[in-house]
Amino acid sequence: MATEKKSTLNKELLFLILQFCNDEGYKKTAHMLERESACYFDMEFFEDMVLNGKWDKVEKYLSGFTNVNDNKYSTKIYFEIRKLNFLEALDNNDRAKALDILMKDLKVFAHGNEELFRELTRLLTLDNFREHESLSMYGDSETSRKLLMDALKKLLEANPVFHGKLKFPSIKSQRLRRLINQGLNWQHIQCKFPLPNPDVKTLFEDHVCQWQQNHLLMQSAENPLPLQDAALSVSPDFWISGPSTLTHAVSNEDTYLSGPITLATTSNDIGDSHTISQKGLLEAQDEVTSTVLHPGENHSLECSSSDDLPIISTDNNDNNMLQNMEPISHLDLPKTVAKIIKEGSSPMSMDFHPVQQTFLLVGTNIGDIGLWDVKSGEKRLSINFTVWNIGACSTIFKTAMMKDPCMSVNRVAWSPNGSFFGVAYSKHIVQLYSYHGGTDIQQKLEIDAHVGGVNDIAFSTPNKQLLVITGGDDMIIKVWDVMTGVHMHNLEGHEAPVYSLCPHSKEDIHFIFSTSAGGKIKAWLYDNMGPRVDYDAPGLACTTMAYSSDTRRLFSCGTNKNGESFLVEWNESEGAVKRTYQGLSKFSSAAVQFGTTKDKFLAAADDHVIKIWDMDKIELLTTIDAEGGLPANPHIRFNKDGSLLAVIASDNKIRILATDYGLQLLNASVNNFVYSSSEISHALKKLEINTSSTVTSAGEADGCVPTVSNHEIEMSNFTEAYVETSTFLQNGGDEENLKPVKNIFTDKANNKSDVCKVFQIYSPSQCQSLQLSGHGKADKISRLIYTNAGNAILALASNATHLFWKWPRDDLNLGGMATTSVPPQLWQPRNCSRPMTNDLTGSKLEEAVPCLALSKNDSYLLSASGGIISLFNVLTFKTMTTVMPPSPAATSLAYHPQDNNIVAIGMDDSAILIYNFRQSKVKSELKGHSGIVTGLAFSITMNVLVSSGADAQIFIWNLDSWEKYKSKPLQLPDERIPVVGSTQVQFHLDQVHFLVVHESQLSIYEANELERVQQWIPQDSSRISNATFSCDSQMVYACFIDGTVSIFGASNLELKCQILPTAYLPSAARLNVYPNAIAAHPQKSTQFALGLTDGEIVVFEPQESGNTWYAGEDQSATAS
Repeated sequence: MATEKKSTLNKELLFLILQFCNDEGYKKTAHMLERESACYFDMEFFEDMVLNGKWDKVEKYLSGFTNVNDNKYSTKIYFEIRKLNFLEALDNNDRAKALDILMKDLKVFAHGNEELFRELTRLLTLDNFREHESLSMYGDSETSRKLLMDALKKLLEANPVFHGKLKFPSIKSQRLRRLINQGLNWQHIQCKFPLPNPDVKTLFEDHVCQWQQNHLLMQSAENPLPLQDAALSVSPDFWISGPSTLTHAVSNEDTYLSGPITLATTSNDIGDSHTISQKGLLEAQDEVTSTVLHPGENHSLECSSSDDLPIISTDNNDNNMLQNMEPISHLDLPKTVAKIIKEGSSPMSMDFHPVQQTFLLVGTNIGDIGLWDVKSGEKRLSINFTVWNIGACSTIFKTAMMKDPCMSVNRVAWSPNGSFFGVAYSKHIVQLYSYHGGTDIQQKLEIDAHVGGVNDIAFSTPNKQLLVITGGDDMIIKVWDVMTGVHMHNLEGHEAPVYSLCPHSKEDIHFIFSTSAGGKIKAWLYDNMGPRVDYDAPGLACTTMAYSSDTRRLFSCGTNKNGESFLVEWNESEGAVKRTYQGLSKFSSAAVQFGTTKDKFLAAADDHVIKIWDMDKIELLTTIDAEGGLPANPHIRFNKDGSLLAVIASDNKIRILATDYGLQLLNASVNNFVYSSSEISHALKKLEINTSSTVTSAGEADGCVPTVSNHEIEMSNFTEAYVETSTFLQNGGDEENLKPVKNIFTDKANNKSDVCKVFQIYSPSQCQSLQLSGHGKADKISRLIYTNAGNAILALASNATHLFWKWPRDDLNLGGMATTSVPPQLWQPRNCSRPMTNDLTGSKLEEAVPCLALSKNDSYLLSASGGIISLFNVLTFKTMTTVMPPSPAATSLAYHPQDNNIVAIGMDDSAILIYNFRQSKVKSELKGHSGIVTGLAFSITMNVLVSSGADAQIFIWNLDSWEKYKSKPLQLPDERIPVVGSTQVQFHLDQVHFLVVHESQLSIYEANELERVQQWIPQDSSRISNATFSCDSQMVYACFIDGTVSIFGASNLELKCQILPTAYLPSAARLNVYPNAIAAHPQKSTQFALGLTDGEIVVFEPQESGNTWYAGEDQSATAS
C-alpha cells in the first residue's frame, strides 16, 4: 500500500513539473518529460507532428509509450505511420528514401505477411503507385495525413497501453509554486530567530533566518563552491513582497522580503531571471564581473552533485574549506528502466560479466542458462540442463534424479576475469564452462560436489591459482582447482546448510567468509584446519556477505525465520557490527537480496522496491520502484561499475535499470563495430524475424509480436512480384551475411579509401564554424578540452596560460551548451587580473610537454607546462596546491575515474606516478617505458590503466596491484619499420577498445589481449597532429599538420569526410597555421573544436542542425 501511494505521488509530481514547464514556455522540455516518463500522451502535440509529416519525431515520441510489438493496436499504429511515410516518399518520386523505409521500417511486419511485403516492394516498380487497385483512392499528402490521424486517435483510445494517459489531470494554476511557498512559510515559522523580512536566496537548502545584518556576505566563506543551476526558473530575485508582484533588485544592496514568503513570477520576465539572479549571487560572493555563468552553475546535474571533490591535505585555507564537502548524487544510481528481457522460465540467479559489462548470465528454475547482451536485448546463447556424464555421478545423485528429474539453478557466477563461469544446481551438481567471447563456450568441468543442493559458488585466485568454491546442503565447503578439477580442500564446521560464500584477500592473506542457514558466520583459510572465526549473524539471519568494490568495507544482509531483516556494516578488526542500517521490512517473506556499488551505495530488494542507503548513513536514502510490479524480495545484481542494475520481475522478466552513463552504454549502436559488409544485408540481419513470430525490441527481448493480419493492414489480395530491388536484396542479403559477427573490428589496415565516398568540405558555407580569439593572450594551443557539462572550452597554450571560453544561457541558447550559433565569452573571476597560469619554476618552456586534466565535476583543473603541477579551482582561478617540482617534469595527467583524489602522472623520465592528493604522497611508481610518457587512459570496466609514450610503446597496468599486465610496441603494417614518437590513447565508450594516435597512424586496440583490431595510415606524407573519439564513439576526428581535418567511421576507420583548410583558415594563415589540438563535445556527437598554432580555437558543427558529418554526404556533395 505504501509503495502504491508513493508511486501515485511520484506520478502527480511529474504532472506538476509538466504544468510548470508548459506555464513557463518550456514546451520541448515538457514533451521530452512526457516521453521519458510515459505519464501523459499529448494528443494535440502528436497530431501536429502527424499533420506536418514529421515522421521521425512522431515515432520518437510514440516510442516513449509503446513499442511495435506491445499489442495489436501498437503494431497497427506503427504500421499505418510507416506505410504513409513510404507512400509519401513514392509520391515525391524519392525511391531511395522509399527503399530505405521499406527495408528499415516495414520489414518488421513481413513475417506472417510475406504477400504484403512483396506488394509493398512491387510499388517501387510502378510509375504511379495509384495504379495499384488498393491505392487508387489515395489523394494528396494533406488529406491522407488527416485520415491517418483520425484512425490513429481511435487506435490510441482503444490501446490499453494508453489508458489513463490521454487526459491531463485538472490542476489549479501555479500549483507547484504554491507548494513551494507553503514549505518556505513552514520553514520560516520554525526559525529560532524569525526576521520580519526574511531573505531567501536559494531553494537548495532549508531557509534559516540569521541574526547578522551582513549574513549574505558570509556565504562565500561557508560555501566556497556554489553549484547552483541557473536553469531553474525559480531564481533568488523572484522572491517578492506580496503575491503576484515581481520586483527586480539590480543595485548592490541585498533584496529583502516583507510579509509572508511567496514565490511568483510572470512568463514575460523569464528572460531576465538568469541575469538578475546571478547578480544577487555574484555580489554576495564578490567573485565575478562577466555576465556569463560561473563554471559551476551550468553543470549537468551529475557534475553539480560534486560527489568526488578532491580533499587536499595542506594548510591552505582554501583547501580547508573543501573538508567534508562530498555530497552524494542520486544520479549515480541506476533508476531508469532501460531494457526488459524475458526468459522462457523463472530466473533464479544472475551475474554480469566483469569485462563485457552489458553481458548478463542468467540461470532459471528449470536448469536453463542464458547469456544476454542487454545492450541489444539479444540472447547470445541458451543452454538446457543436461548431465554431461551420468556414469561418473554418484548413486545418490542418480537416485535423486530418478525420484525427481526437475533441476533448478541456485547460483551462476563469473570468474574474476570472465574467462569461466560456474553453475550451482539444486541437486549435487556444479558445472563449469570456459568462455571465449561471443557465443564461444566450452564445457570445462562437471562436479558431483555435494549431497543435496549446491547453494553457492564463487571463484578465487590465491597465489594466482584459479579455484572454485562451493557450499551445499551437506554443510560442507569444498575447494576445487578449475584447470585440473582436483579437489583441494574440505572445509567442515557448519551445523546447518551452507548458504553463501564470500572469498577475499587482505595483505596477501586469502580467506573465505561463509554463512549458514542457521545464522552463523565463519571464516576459513585455504586449508583443512577448521574455521578461524565463528560469529552469530545479526538476528541469527540467513545472511549473504559482500565487500565494497574497493574491497575496504564489509557488509552483510540477511533475513531470519521470523521475517526480520538486517543490513549491517562490519568492523573486521573487531569482529563486531559497526553500523546497522534502518528501513528494512520486519516481515519479509523471503531472504532479502542486496548489493554494493560505487563504494558509496548499498541496495537491498525489499517490499517490492529496491531500497538504497548511503554507506555512511544508517537512514534510508531513497527507493527505486523499477516501474512497479516487482516481487516482494526480488533478486538484484549490479554490473562492475554500477552503471547497470538487473532486477528479476514477474512473468519471467528481468528489468535492466541504468544510470546516465549506463544509458549511454546501452544506447551506443548495438552493431557499433562490424565487418565492412553490405549495409542492406546488415539491416536485414537486425530486422530478421524468427518463425515463432517474435522480434527483439529495444525495450523487451523475446516478446511476442502480434501477427498483423491483411485485413488489419487494409492492403489485401496482393500477388507475388519480384522486382529489381528485391533481387538486389536477395543477392546482397544472403544467409552468410546474416550470421552473427564474432569480431567487432576488421583486423586490417585501411590504407585506401574510396575517394568517391569521401565528402570534402572546402568552403565555410558547407559547415557551421565559430572562431574564438584569445586576443593575443595565448600562443600555440597545446591542449584543448571541453568541460564535462559541455558548456565551456578550456585551452592550455604553449606559454602556460589557460583560456576559459564559457557559453551563456540566454534566449538564443536556452541550454547553455557550446554551439556555433552563439559566441561564448572569455571568462575569468573579478578578483583575478590574469588567467590561470602554470608555475614555470624549473621549466624549460621550449622543451616542455604541456598537459592537463579536468575533474568530473568541472571544478578542479590539474595542469603543468614543464614545471610544477598546479591544482586550480576553476570557479575562482585560485591555485589550490602545487606538487611535483621538476626534474623530472610531468608530461601527461589523468584523474582516476572513481576517485578524484588519485591521479596518474606521466613523467619525462619514463615513469608513471600514482599520486594520492588526499594523502599527499606517491602511492605507486610504474616503470616500463623508455621515453616520455605522453598518453594515459583509465578503464574501470577492464580495471586497467593504459599508457603510451614517445617510445611508441603501449602498456597496460592492473589497477589493483599496479603491475604491468601487457605491453606491445606500436607498429606499421610492415613490422620491420620501427615507429618512434609521441602517442596518445583514449578509451572507446565500451571501455574495452581504445584509440592510439601517432603522427604516422590511427589504431584501435582491444585492451584485454592488447591486439590491434583496426589501423589507418595516411597514403601521403601527411602527419597526424591529434585525434579523438566523438562522444558516442561512432566517429574519430583527426587533424593534420597540413591543416586538414578528417572524420572517420570508428567501426572500421574508414575515411568519410574531410574539412580542408580553405573552409576555416584565411588565405594568409594557411602556410604556417595548423590544428595542434582537438576535442570532441561530451554530449553533441557532431561537434568538435580545434586548437590552432596561432592561439585561435575553431568550433565545428555540420551545416544543418541534427545532421551528421557524412550521413547525407551524397546530397551535400551534389549541392556543392
